[in-house]
Amino acid sequence: MKKSAELYLSAREAAAELAISPATLYAYVSRGLIRSEPSPDSRSHRYRAEDIRGLKERRVPSPEPRGFRNFDADLPVMDSAIATITEQGPIYRGVNCVDLSQRDTLEHTATLLWDVTGVDPFAPDNCPHVSDEMRAIAEAARRAQPIDRTVAVLALAASADPGAFTRAPDGRAMVGGRILRLLVATMLNAVPSAEPLHEQVARVWTPDNKHAPDLIRRALVLLADHELNASTFTARCAASTGLNLYDAVIAGLVALKGPMHGGAGVLASRLVKTMIDNDVAPVVRERVALGERFAGFGHGVYKKGDPRAISLLEALTRAGAPRKFTREVPERIAEATGEFVNIDYALAVLVHALRMPAGSELALFAMARSVGWIAHASEQLQLGKLIRPRARYVGPAPGRAGTTNSI
Repeated sequence: MKKSAELYLSAREAAAELAISPATLYAYVSRGLIRSEPSPDSRSHRYRAEDIRGLKERRVPSPEPRGFRNFDADLPVMDSAIATITEQGPIYRGVNCVDLSQRDTLEHTATLLWDVTGVDPFAPDNCPHVSDEMRAIAEAARRAQPIDRTVAVLALAASADPGAFTRAPDGRAMVGGRILRLLVATMLNAVPSAEPLHEQVARVWTPDNKHAPDLIRRALVLLADHELNASTFTARCAASTGLNLYDAVIAGLVALKGPMHGGAGVLASRLVKTMIDNDVAPVVRERVALGERFAGFGHGVYKKGDPRAISLLEALTRAGAPRKFTREVPERIAEATGEFVNIDYALAVLVHALRMPAGSELALFAMARSVGWIAHASEQLQLGKLIRPRARYVGPAPGRAGTTNSI
């Protein structure tokens, strides 16, 4: 009982902790900055102590959220039971993803994130139906980038799937399994299969490396979800309009391509290529002197290094990847900039070490993160509410007279 009490504060205690009035406290609650729930006696409300202390440390000056002008890792947007981010790494429904990556597959991770217990989305017979139109589009786009080809095929896939619009949670999980298998196969220019996904990727992209299946498996699990990142929030907003999971995944794919999101792995690969025939220290020194940033380093949440990256780089070291890339480059850049390695750099090293095709960084990221998009889209569809943020207007004051130009 004492432990439970320590998790909460009364309204008076919460207001005193923040040095604010009760009215301001309620404003914080209404904006989602502080969680509140009825007290056991049901005569009053109690407030999450961690939310109160988090706000106090940040010294938020007003109950207005700071909006999206800058990335704020501590600013809550909505409730979700799927995942959260901690200094120890992302937590998937209570399970640390770094621990999960030591042994589990992307398929098992999907069943965890999708909260599946009654059905098996990855049963051998739950493979997607590929229509003649989908097959024709995939063939015509064979030389296109994997994400572009996949967007085109998925745009037709819902029409070929009789269960695409199911509202049953188990039904949505089964649709998710078909989407994931179709997405991976399309990116690989292959036929959908019930074979483990990481083995499919290894067989097509790096068939001669004995370490490839395990390393790819680890990377996919580590990348499966990262709370409300840009692509996941996009997929969730799209799903809130009531569309199907195929279209929600398309929304996520398009958002992922940006160089400030999934595209950062491609930029990190350029850094790796620069280091292949050069000593690390001079390259780092020159870039720092020129004020250049290092793709794959620094993170808004992980101030001392991304646990996902650290785990993957350690696995790469054990598999015989050059220590120049798994150890020396991260150490030198951290010493010179104070910015620590993140998952984009680790993914670039993985692609280099396994000699995977150019652009595999982004494709691997998309394969893995589609699991998270499906989880969040399903949760949003179950909630049944439209996501409609408000903008903070900073334009001219109302009443300004309009002007026209005449010639």
